[in-house]
Formats: sequence, C-alpha cells, structure tokens
Amino acid sequence: MENSFRKLNLLDLVSDVTEYKNFVVSEINDHVLRIAVINGDFHWHEHETDELFMVLEGELLIDLEDHKTIQLLPGEIFNVPAYTQHRTRSNGKTINICFEKKDNDINGAS
Repeated sequence: MENSFRKLNLLDLVSDVTEYKNFVVSEINDHVLRIAVINGDFHWHEHETDELFMVLEGELLIDLEDHKTIQLLPGEIFNVPAYTQHRTRSNGKTINICFEKKDNDINGAS
C-alpha cells in the first residue's frame, strides 16, 4: 500500500457503506489503521496484540470477557489488551477506526 504524500478523509471512504465492512486504510511501521462500518454484532474473538478503537460516528459497544460493556461515542478511544476475549457491536450504523499491529491475528473466534 502506497502511503507517501497522500491525504485521506476517513468518513468519505465509507460514506456509501451500509453493511459491515472493515479494511486497512494506512500502514505505518509495523502497525495499521483500519476503518470499520458496523451495524449489528461481530463475533467473540481475541488478538495476540493490543487493539485501540476510536469512534468517528455513531456508538460502538465493546463487550468484554468479564461481562463488562464499554460504550464509545465519537471522539472516544478504548484499548482492548492482548488476549482479551471481546466483540464489537452497535445498534445502528457506526464508523470506527482501529490501530493495531499489522500481524494482529484473530484467535478463538466463536
């Protein structure tokens, strides 16, 4: 992916997206910036490294393995530590970005 001297508007990238979509927008060093559109539930899973979420639009709910739910609104961030079972969900169209290591594989999907 070519990142040199490129300006992007994150909300423009997903303005026409209505179904679930999650893709890499940019790479820096050994990390990626992903953008996701979610409207409903994603499955339970964990990653080998930390994952940081930030909401751009809507409301993102992050359910954690200890039965705690984190509510994120636009401009808010939350870090899910490595090896923490979690799932993301929303009650309407939500746009969020995620910072994570490039090789952040999903484990334990159920």
